[in-house]
Amino acid sequence: MSAPKAPFLTRLRRLARLARWLFQTGRNLSSIDRDNPVQRNRILVQLGAGALQALDIELKVEGRRTGSEKGLLVVGNHVSWLDIFAMSTVFPSSFIAKQEIGSWPVLGRMGKNAGTVFINRNSRRDVEPINLAVGEALKSGKNVSFFPEAKTSPGLDILPFKAALFQSAIDTDSPVQAVALRYYDALGRRSVVPSYADVSLPVSLWRIVSMEKLTIRIDCAEPFRPSEFPDKDRFGIKDIAETYIKGVVTEDAV
Repeated sequence: MSAPKAPFLTRLRRLARLARWLFQTGRNLSSIDRDNPVQRNRILVQLGAGALQALDIELKVEGRRTGSEKGLLVVGNHVSWLDIFAMSTVFPSSFIAKQEIGSWPVLGRMGKNAGTVFINRNSRRDVEPINLAVGEALKSGKNVSFFPEAKTSPGLDILPFKAALFQSAIDTDSPVQAVALRYYDALGRRSVVPSYADVSLPVSLWRIVSMEKLTIRIDCAEPFRPSEFPDKDRFGIKDIAETYIKGVVTEDAV
């Protein structure tokens, strides 16, 4: 049995609300004071929540969640461009994203204003300076989020994690926060429809607004510091996060 579709007018209303959200968000991001972390985090949370509300997406968060943690390296599996908005609602962060997103209309500019760092994932020369920049952000108390798979998957399993950017957490002994993202349709079943793997942004957006109901669930592991595992290098720290996320993502996949 296929999941029900949203009426055509509902799809158009969602697109109209998203357009209004884009306009308002662009204004909010242009006014961010980068030296005011409270204001920055508030705007990033509003950004994420506003995007989900515009598209009628429900967000459920399970596991440990505390507002007192700062300087988290947040790592999650990558399914959709919606991941960023969902994660920002829970952990306001600067993101590390692939270089191509920086050239996207509207979203690329918004990402730059929000402090996103765009990297060429095929260039090893980018890794060391990015790790240094991430380490400085973590030490200053800012959260930094990234997707160790380096590309999107359909979402029913995960792709192998890359270890390079975990080095910043080791160098600064910053807490690593693993999060697992899962997407569900109106029937409460896991859905691959929101996946951004091998599809254009307009097609992906239309598929999402066409769903009658979409729920994103984020499960949060207990954060840990690399110093708790002194015998592990970046590959070992990567394995801890990867094992947790894979276990959650695959537990109800069919």
